[in-house]
Amino acid sequence: MWRNISQRLSSRIPFRRNFWGYSLNPVNSEKFASIKAYPERNFFEMGHLFARDECIGGGNHVKRFASVAEAVVSSSTDADDEINGCDEVQRLLDEMGKQERRQAIRGWWRQKRENTGSNWNYMKLKRRQVKIETEAWEQAAKEYRELLSDMCEQKLAPNLPYMKSLFLGWFEPLCRKIGQDQELCRERKVKAAYAPYFDLLPADKMAVITMHKIMGLIMTGGENGCARVVSASCSVGEAIEQEIRIHNFLERTRTKKSAKDVKREEKVLDIVSKEQEGIHKKVTNLMKKKKLQVVGRIMKGHDDSKPWSQPVKAQVGSHLIELLLQSAYIQPPADQLGGDMPPDIRPAFVHTFRTSGKEGQKTGRRYGVIECDPSVRKGLERASKHVVMPYMPMLIPPVKWTGYDKGAYLFLPSYIMRIHGAKQQREVLKRTPKENLQPVFDALDTLGNTKWRVNKRVLAVVDRIWSNGGRLAGLVDRHDLSLPEKPDTEDEEQLIKWKWKVKKVKKENRERYSQRCDVELKLTVARKMKDEAGFFYPHNLDFRGRAYPMHPHLNHLGSDLCRGILEFAEGRPLGSAGLRWLKIHLANLFAGGVDKLSLEGRIAFTENHLNNIFDSADRPLDGERWWLNAEDPFQCLAVCINLAEALRSPSPETVVSHIPVHQDGSCNGLQHYAALGRDKLGAAAVNLVEGERPADVYSGIAARVLDIAKRDAQLDTVTFPDAKHAQLLINQVDRKLVKQTVMTSVYGVTYIGARDQIKRRLQERSNIAEDDAELFGAACYAAKITLAALGEMFEGARNIMNWLGDCAKLIASENQPVRWTTPLGLPVVQPYRVHGRHLVSTSLQVLTLQRETEKVMVRRQRTAFPPNFVHSLDGSHMMMTAFACKQAGLNFAGVHDSYWTHACNVDEMNIILREKFVELYQTPILENLLENFQESFPSVAFPPLPERGDFDLSDVLESSYFFN
Repeated sequence: MWRNISQRLSSRIPFRRNFWGYSLNPVNSEKFASIKAYPERNFFEMGHLFARDECIGGGNHVKRFASVAEAVVSSSTDADDEINGCDEVQRLLDEMGKQERRQAIRGWWRQKRENTGSNWNYMKLKRRQVKIETEAWEQAAKEYRELLSDMCEQKLAPNLPYMKSLFLGWFEPLCRKIGQDQELCRERKVKAAYAPYFDLLPADKMAVITMHKIMGLIMTGGENGCARVVSASCSVGEAIEQEIRIHNFLERTRTKKSAKDVKREEKVLDIVSKEQEGIHKKVTNLMKKKKLQVVGRIMKGHDDSKPWSQPVKAQVGSHLIELLLQSAYIQPPADQLGGDMPPDIRPAFVHTFRTSGKEGQKTGRRYGVIECDPSVRKGLERASKHVVMPYMPMLIPPVKWTGYDKGAYLFLPSYIMRIHGAKQQREVLKRTPKENLQPVFDALDTLGNTKWRVNKRVLAVVDRIWSNGGRLAGLVDRHDLSLPEKPDTEDEEQLIKWKWKVKKVKKENRERYSQRCDVELKLTVARKMKDEAGFFYPHNLDFRGRAYPMHPHLNHLGSDLCRGILEFAEGRPLGSAGLRWLKIHLANLFAGGVDKLSLEGRIAFTENHLNNIFDSADRPLDGERWWLNAEDPFQCLAVCINLAEALRSPSPETVVSHIPVHQDGSCNGLQHYAALGRDKLGAAAVNLVEGERPADVYSGIAARVLDIAKRDAQLDTVTFPDAKHAQLLINQVDRKLVKQTVMTSVYGVTYIGARDQIKRRLQERSNIAEDDAELFGAACYAAKITLAALGEMFEGARNIMNWLGDCAKLIASENQPVRWTTPLGLPVVQPYRVHGRHLVSTSLQVLTLQRETEKVMVRRQRTAFPPNFVHSLDGSHMMMTAFACKQAGLNFAGVHDSYWTHACNVDEMNIILREKFVELYQTPILENLLENFQESFPSVAFPPLPERGDFDLSDVLESSYFFN
């Protein structure tokens, strides 16, 4: 059509005369050639070329044609052609008009993007983030409603995964029951305590929240297919309260505004009031109007609704759980139905009671649980992708922290500290001036602004292993162990052994189930985020000041699986230094003693295994699988892939790397104690001073334990019963046996804790005695001599720990919690108080809620203070380093005493973290602590500070293996 019109126009116009009888300029025929040369230019645009030549001079009236088509229409004299051509030209004009409008719109958007630059992408991501935070439950409810509608229309059940079909089957009856109860509440026919709160959210949302929360708790609660009624009730009630706040926030703002923002908020509300399709469309509209800050302030700053008390949450949650129990039923799959027998329809969940207590005890405290049917439990492992997870990684940088509950997520409740109900800690934080907390805010913002992405190649390998049943690279076996058959005997001793074996297998299967659920949740998040260009982890603190990501499943604090899947979204060229550190990092991840070599020794290890590295990168599962021998296999695989790419490049230094390279402290708790006490011997043992190769404190303690065991093995077993345990241990003592005990001793591990740690290590070995009593005795003996060896090597640390404990005991004896302020200005209050019981009566059961009393736990305050104090110091060091790295332009991530950055920036980060450690301990930390105690408790006589050594802190600046 376009070609025909073009030909007709070009053939007619050169012979036409205009209104005054003058010929049209012949150049017009050339201009038609531009249509072919530039087909993207429409006829409307081309018309303007002719318009410039259609002018008549001499001061007479000048006529211009708006387009070629208009010129044709205005100058045609052929009646038949006029009639026939008019329709075609009119269609042409219509199409030109549409095309003009489309191009105008595209041009406007193009101009908008050019003006806003990266802001444009940011606003798109921000809108998505708002939807994720505010519409998670709404989307799930909508999906169930649509599926039910399709079922009704097609009269066919949809082909859904097993667990999703169960959710769908429970959804409608649960909605109906909730709706009926809401109607009774509206009519004031229900006098229960939950009634005033039960009608504040649509029934379908309440149903979805209840189902998903219960299933999530069963997956993560560690109760083997059960969820405790108390925690489940409180969790469901809290989720309902949060969604009600989001659902109703605009209505609350109509009556509560600050004077200076009335006009702006009224304007926002006027815009939003035009949308009557629900709260989430209003939120989207606010986003389009770029009023997110207003919305966030309305949500968090002007929310004067009283928070629900714990009993209210428990009562609302308990009633919803009761309705779920009444609504949720299952039946076996069709292929399991037997002949003409009626289907076995049974409840999906059962409310029952269990007794808590140690093994062998017949009495204990009873507690209620929601137990799911075995078929539900079996399907639940693969249901994680159907479970709603509200606190996902963010698509945009988190909101900057400015207060106790102001920061992180846009709409989801976010608190700077995880206080777990400790009222005194919350009040102290709220009273602390903002400027005092600014260093903490800055550090958390720095950690939250690190952009991550999913390593798709590693994820593909994980998915392949997992789909084939797990069992590789530390992944749990996806199948349970078979229960041992009962022996065909009446021998009581053999039957007792069989029962113990059955008990052991069941315990192993419970652990496997829990691990499988955990892996499924991690992989679900990874699959959801794998196509994102990047995402962020908002961080907050525990009460000691250690930073944690707020998303619980897939984060860099997790296992090797999580760390292998995650990488920095920003890539940086390796450079010569980066290539060197990538080789060292590979050796560190391979471990097995390689990580204890000198840095040059680790580089040599990597260079000696280049063929293995290339094979691992090219054929991770079909080759030699060398990477599976690493202590951290998935992280090792990720580095193999990056290193192979670099070494195969003609210019390895220019290859871009996204791998976070770690620098880990050497038994970091003891490093802090050595710095506090200026202990030379302790400092040398934990690499605060320069050495040719890294000192290994775990190997040192293991060597001392072995010496003691060899000495004791020579003694007479009659006069010294532990001699037989020493004989058993001689061939078992190694670095791995004592590592956990050494690592946790500095954090207050007790004799019982050390015994249990060593017992687990001994149980992992097949060549140890099978007799449980003998194994237990050996673990007791090993724990005793390990703690003794620690006391010998770290006498200075032990003195400071004792001093801290003595001070805490004196304070707790005054019925006061121990409190202090970290070097970054964070106030810390130990939360250990005697808990009272508060009974809440519900129709499901009587719930026993814990309440803080005014009485502190003296023993717990004393034993917990030394490790908590050191944790607050290592948290301060990490946050100081994080902020300094940000100012230096480095990407930074931290896992307590492990600091991460790009390979090319490791040398710079190493300088910064050493400088910040020295800066931290040049302040009189213990003197300030004692002064604070004496000011707070003037009537208490605190012991003098322990004697300290003469270790020079500046030696840390020259220590290659301080962090390595």
